[in-house]
Amino acid sequence: MTRIVSGFAGSLTLQVPKSGTRPTSDRVREAVFSGLDARDAVRGAHVLDLFAGSGALGLEAASRGAARVVLVEKSAAAAVICRRNAEAVVRAAPKDARPQVDVRAAAVQPYLAGGTAAAFDLVFVDPPYDLPDGELLAVLTALVPHLAEDALVCVERSTRDGVPSLPEGLALDRTRAYGETAVHYVSPA
Repeated sequence: MTRIVSGFAGSLTLQVPKSGTRPTSDRVREAVFSGLDARDAVRGAHVLDLFAGSGALGLEAASRGAARVVLVEKSAAAAVICRRNAEAVVRAAPKDARPQVDVRAAAVQPYLAGGTAAAFDLVFVDPPYDLPDGELLAVLTALVPHLAEDALVCVERSTRDGVPSLPEGLALDRTRAYGETAVHYVSPA
């Protein structure tokens, strides 16, 4: 069972696609967001959730005060679930503080190449663990022009994969391991 951990939608159960995704566990999301909240990186932020799956990472940010969230998911079935979850989170929000949540049923590379004019403050990159490092590098390279000056990018990978290759324009801040999951915190260089 996947649920929103905290914020106005805390404890809300999220739907999860039947196959093809690997939801970030509640324990990992709680740890990641504890650190993000300590950095004041969520409230009012423009958030991008790439390889969104159920949308749990982006919707957790919405529940904790992000102003705008974009969920990008190429699987049509998963995008439908993202929309349902987004509607449930927005309905749970106070009427005077509803976040804007957009779901884009698109592959990550075409979405980033499509010229989105938004500058994102916080980005979650949670690809399938079997995504080759070269493809992840291409995604991160395409992401750089869409980042705000003080943005933070959270890249989730298997601990077995090590630190991902980073393009010019991004630098590793730190890595935290949570069992089999490693989260690499990256920011504009």
